[in-house]
Amino acid sequence: MPVLRCGGATAAAAPARSDKHHGARSVHVAGHSSASPEAVWAVARDFGGHWHPGIATIQAEQDARGSLVRAFTVHGEDTLYRERLTFLSDSDRSLTYTHLEGIAGIDSYDARLTVSSAADGGSIIEWVADVEAPDAARAASVCLGTRPIFETGIDALSRQAGRPVETRVGVPFLPVEAEDLSFGDAPRLALTVTSRKAGPLCLFLHGIGGGRANWLPQVTAAGNVMRAAALDLRGYGDSTLGPNQSTVDDYCADILRVRETLGADRLVLIGLSYGSWIATSFAMRHPELLAGLVLSGGCTGMSEAGVEEREAFRVSRMVLIDAGQTPADFAPAVVKVLAGPNASDAIKAQLLHSMAAIPAATYRDALLCFTDPRERFDFARLNMPVLMMTGEHDRLAPPTEIRGVAHRILAQARTPDVRYETIMDAGHVCNVEQPAAYNRILLEFLGKLPK
Repeated sequence: MPVLRCGGATAAAAPARSDKHHGARSVHVAGHSSASPEAVWAVARDFGGHWHPGIATIQAEQDARGSLVRAFTVHGEDTLYRERLTFLSDSDRSLTYTHLEGIAGIDSYDARLTVSSAADGGSIIEWVADVEAPDAARAASVCLGTRPIFETGIDALSRQAGRPVETRVGVPFLPVEAEDLSFGDAPRLALTVTSRKAGPLCLFLHGIGGGRANWLPQVTAAGNVMRAAALDLRGYGDSTLGPNQSTVDDYCADILRVRETLGADRLVLIGLSYGSWIATSFAMRHPELLAGLVLSGGCTGMSEAGVEEREAFRVSRMVLIDAGQTPADFAPAVVKVLAGPNASDAIKAQLLHSMAAIPAATYRDALLCFTDPRERFDFARLNMPVLMMTGEHDRLAPPTEIRGVAHRILAQARTPDVRYETIMDAGHVCNVEQPAAYNRILLEFLGKLPK
């Protein structure tokens, strides 16, 4: 395979991908930099930055959903190019984008830039583009023109990685005040909610072993950006169970009741584990009501498990309840699974308190609901920005699983805007174990959404 030299980087020429039924081609350029992956990524992640020497002018924009778009011109041309960021992960040092306008005669142009550690030190920078056009000759021509752009860009990243870059510093928000509120009957629903603000309502949904108090650091932080509320799911905390066995449709109806009671037009749903499954279920039913979706430590729940797997899950957890025990009795064993290896005694005590406070009837109700999913999710319905996070040490929703779901959403959503992050040194309840890291990412996401 021929080797291309591009300044500080070495790029390997990859053969084009072809499809005899469509004009499909790809170009893959890989380079090595002596700079650390962190230093290279600090430059590369700036999607609207003016770091590529071929760019004459560039401006960062946002579309109607808040997705990041860069509009730029190149030296020697008058054409305006526009590209939309479709995936970002600081944890994985990877981003993808899609072409919106500027390249004539193509059907699609999707690219991926990834920075990884080199075995012998430094970084490997990979830049890949997949091009489809009405005919193979046009796709090949675009790939031919793309290669030197990628080579020059990799060289520029390698050279600029050693220079100081502007440090991303979040706005130092102080916690806002929140009050408790309950309303309705059969079931009565209880919330912790911040004061009214214009724009969407940010609604937090806890896990099967939690409660709304687990979200307090997030509620009081998010309340700086938009109105925020944490809900006790039916039967938990100060909320009551309904008259019948709960279904996921009941939970979705509860979310609609919260929306109506608080006078919100659109929502940003933020779930953890069981709450993530409920949030995604709501997104399947009411995508038009969501300005954003944040899924932590879960997404699909049992919706992709077979009948036997769901039954085994239900029986293994119901046996203790059937034997007359309450969640308080087996809470210590549950906390050992939930907590990360470095969780403090205070964090473990908080998780223990949340689990022990759950009535046996509520736990039974939630288990039966969770193991009776009503559908397999169609990620093509997710037309809103999506943020996915999970703990580095999450045993129930490990990074490999949640990262995989994030990439499925990227592949299946019609206009994807996906971010995935691993919360380092955290277990399953990552927002409780690492609230500062969780809040920083969450506030970046909320900050970009239209108000």
